[in-house]
Amino acid sequence: MNAAEAKHPPLPRNVKLLGWASLLNDVASEMVYPLLPQFLVQVLGGNKLYLGLIEGAADTAASLLKLGSGGWSDRRGARKGFVVFGYALAGLLRPLLAVIWAPWQLLAIRVGDRVGKGLRTSPRDAMIADSTAPELRGRAFGFHRAMDHLGAALGPVLAAAFLWCWPGQLRWLFLLTLAPGLVIVPLLLFGLREAPPGGQEAARGSWTLAPFDRRFRIYLVAVLVFSLSNSSDAFLLLRAGELGVATALLPLLWCAFHLVKSAGNALAGRSVNRFGPRAMILVGWCLYAAVYLLFGLATAAWHAWALFLGYAFFFALTEPAEKTLVASLVDSDHRGLAYGWFNFAIGLATLPSSLIFGMLYQQYGALAAFGCGSALAVTAAGILLPVSLPRTPRVDSR
Repeated sequence: MNAAEAKHPPLPRNVKLLGWASLLNDVASEMVYPLLPQFLVQVLGGNKLYLGLIEGAADTAASLLKLGSGGWSDRRGARKGFVVFGYALAGLLRPLLAVIWAPWQLLAIRVGDRVGKGLRTSPRDAMIADSTAPELRGRAFGFHRAMDHLGAALGPVLAAAFLWCWPGQLRWLFLLTLAPGLVIVPLLLFGLREAPPGGQEAARGSWTLAPFDRRFRIYLVAVLVFSLSNSSDAFLLLRAGELGVATALLPLLWCAFHLVKSAGNALAGRSVNRFGPRAMILVGWCLYAAVYLLFGLATAAWHAWALFLGYAFFFALTEPAEKTLVASLVDSDHRGLAYGWFNFAIGLATLPSSLIFGMLYQQYGALAAFGCGSALAVTAAGILLPVSLPRTPRVDSR
């Protein structure tokens, strides 16, 4: 190993493959996601409240499954099957957007897509942690999120280029999302190597919080409260349209947003061990509170562009840190279950957060909705303050 490799050792094969899979999946997903709010309202005849129902139900279904799949992968001592099947299911369902004609069908497809996400996410996060030394985890999660967001940036660019050449052909665009899914499944099926997560204790475990201490439970409460503030990003796209961002530019706005998230995650992931995951989460949540309040006060299209970039910095600060903090607070025998509970806490709040936000937005306007989200984010930061890392690192049993 040369000096450069000793200072910055290469990331494991599994981390790189999962990063590429996330990139390809998000290329497909984000080709259509920025267009779905307008597609729902203008083509399918839905409204803001229905948008909240669709996004809230979809994300809640995903998070319920994240708990089950995470704990189940611990019990089986295997995670690869969950990851491959989850990506395959989403890849097959997403192109069906091309043939729907009613809001309830969009709801069904979005829920099915998120079921795939629910099956794969906790086992995938645990596989990244299982495959990576503790001192590399912040960087590994930062790399994974960076690849995810890079795909999410490329998707809107491809969508914008397609619609430039073939204006209004949304259904053909949706159909094209089949292609990346056909690449992901063989990539993971033949490339991933199972990293056994633990021993016999994991096999006898259950889906309760019993294996976890007070610090992890307080962290879950903080995550739950923050998630109540964090409604679907579809509302931000809707807000951008209200502020004057043209529909044709929404994919480019979404692209710029994800480019900043990608670069930010790659950089911030390397800083998690230096500053500590809790400190980075606290700063990120306070930034989120400020950005959300300003979304409610904004009055011009350029405000939307600036605030979307600020919102991207929030993700860069928190995404690698949040997942690193999970691995730091639990032992390896229950890592899949811990990521399951982490994702479940997020999902438990997702449906009410989007429904409440949609109701406030519809009845009282943008400031009431975004202001409520800002206040909840500050509350969550206060709950997280007492959570400290163990004095000695958790010992991996692998």
